[in-house]
Amino acid sequence: MNSATVRNLLVRGMLAGLAAGVLALVVAYFLGEPNVDSAIGFEDAHSHEHEMEVVSRSLQSTAGLATGVLVYGVAFGGIAALAFCFALGRVGRFSPRATALLLSGCALLAVYVVPFLKYPANPPSVGDPDTIGKRTTLYFLMMVLSVLLAVGATILGKRLSPSLGTWYATVVAVAAFAVAIGLAYAFLPVINEVPRDFPATLLWRFRLSALAMQIVLWGGFGLVFGELAQRLLNPKPAAATSGRAVPAAH
Repeated sequence: MNSATVRNLLVRGMLAGLAAGVLALVVAYFLGEPNVDSAIGFEDAHSHEHEMEVVSRSLQSTAGLATGVLVYGVAFGGIAALAFCFALGRVGRFSPRATALLLSGCALLAVYVVPFLKYPANPPSVGDPDTIGKRTTLYFLMMVLSVLLAVGATILGKRLSPSLGTWYATVVAVAAFAVAIGLAYAFLPVINEVPRDFPATLLWRFRLSALAMQIVLWGGFGLVFGELAQRLLNPKPAAATSGRAVPAAH
């Protein structure tokens, strides 16, 4: 793949990330923000200290949210496009569209779902401010481990494929990934700082909306970028013009 094609895919990846970010923004605003407001209300009702807001809540939930989600979408879209350039043709004989969807699904699993199951997202008023550094470090450690183990499982599957066949090699690779992730879950510290009287329904709704936002973001990117990559790499032949040819004038 030459540099011009990589550059074109990078641009398309960033555009697809922007489009997916818009979809995720809609989910975050209508599903996530009401839960954030409820959590802030719970925190205000149980706190005796009232801190002055540097940035108003209305600005945070509109312009701040839009800026964060869209910038994240563009950035991860560019990174995912570069990963697509490397993966195309190396993970199987898939079309660009199918490769983009497969890459998005695997990235969603490795980058978000696996760390989320160990260290799920928490709304405001959940978590000790003194442990935020520790919690952030553990989350990113889990994410890095998940990505590295996913890459290792892919390499393992490719190595075993000639001797076991594609199906059994994939089963062995997935099983190895699951076992390694299970060991990471067992050995990494458990963090549970949810207040005793925090509404369980609110916590569940917040985490579900956070997961839905990521699914929409990665799924939307896979669909949009897959279509753009397919049209760039496998363009449809021009349709033959119908009708009789006009004879040349003498």
